[in-house]
Amino acid sequence: MTNAVARPLRIAMMLESDGPGGAEYVLIQLSEELRRRGHTVIPVGPARGVGWLDRVCREKGFETEKFTLNRPIDPSCLNGMIAMLRRQQIDLVHSHEFTMAVYGAAAARVIRKPYVITMHGAEHHTRAWRRRVALRWAFRKSRATVAVSDDTRKHLETVLRLPHGSVTTVRNGIPVRPGSPDRVRAELGMQLGELLVVAVGNLVVRKGHRVLLEALHQLSANGTGCWRLAVAGRGRLKESLQQLAAEQGIGDRVHFLGHRDDVPDLLAAADIFAMPSLWEGLPLAVLESMFAGKPIVASAVSGIPEAVTSGEEGLLTAPGDTEALAAALRQLLEDSALRDRLGRAARARAEAEFTVARMGDQYERLYADKPTHG
Repeated sequence: MTNAVARPLRIAMMLESDGPGGAEYVLIQLSEELRRRGHTVIPVGPARGVGWLDRVCREKGFETEKFTLNRPIDPSCLNGMIAMLRRQQIDLVHSHEFTMAVYGAAAARVIRKPYVITMHGAEHHTRAWRRRVALRWAFRKSRATVAVSDDTRKHLETVLRLPHGSVTTVRNGIPVRPGSPDRVRAELGMQLGELLVVAVGNLVVRKGHRVLLEALHQLSANGTGCWRLAVAGRGRLKESLQQLAAEQGIGDRVHFLGHRDDVPDLLAAADIFAMPSLWEGLPLAVLESMFAGKPIVASAVSGIPEAVTSGEEGLLTAPGDTEALAAALRQLLEDSALRDRLGRAARARAEAEFTVARMGDQYERLYADKPTHG
């Protein structure tokens, strides 16, 4: 596709968090794609974070910037941001999530540069009245406001009382990263005939790991035992989830791996991918598993059904429904032909709809568009 932007831009790519998570990975992958197209991208993250995003961006050759936020309303943070954007001669500000949506919007208006906002989820960011007011202001002044799924778009427009069409959907896209299964299966001690279920996501309540463990416990109690579970992700719930698995008698078959940089290898080793989330945007882990050609068991929640049609690329169940999740897992564990069919369909759909190049095309068009809000 012809570049939608008339000239290369200097883009500030701003995010309030910097740990390994979905929004952070989108920022990295989008930044790399835009750089490949000739733009200069400056990732901007918190000075007091965990440092993961800044380190990864620097390793990939990006010059990075930081902001310091001392309190929710912090004029000194805004002033520092304005000075940084001017010093970097930024042409366009692209803010991700709530805090940078507001601060980035304010800073960009002071320096009279266009800005784009991407929201990777909506429910948490719109619960408080003050946040809704701030987001309405930022959205109405943006060149474009983006949601990563239609579900998130509809939620934002409804809760913020915005006119239909105020928010645009740009679904996440990812680069293809092939993996190798042998090392991972050896690491986990996989035995002949065992099937590996893989879940990728930080250990937080909304990811539904407890529901997954309870579903697997049901399978074990009913005699479906030729499986292992590998969970890649970090978070405060690790200890309580390990305790739950032990209490259920499945602790020897559940592996909590922490943060992993070899997710392509984990997915290559997997027989089934599980995403039992209670709410989501459009999780990158689902898209990665699709590119890896894996059958998916996931919750029919938020943006997931926009990527996975139940019965075609995977099996979807109601969020929090342990019995339905157990039934879907049993179906895939016992039917190799179904696993193969769903996995092939998942890969084909990912290649057609969720490439990083397609995401880059859509964002470039938004960067070039004139503002739609007054």
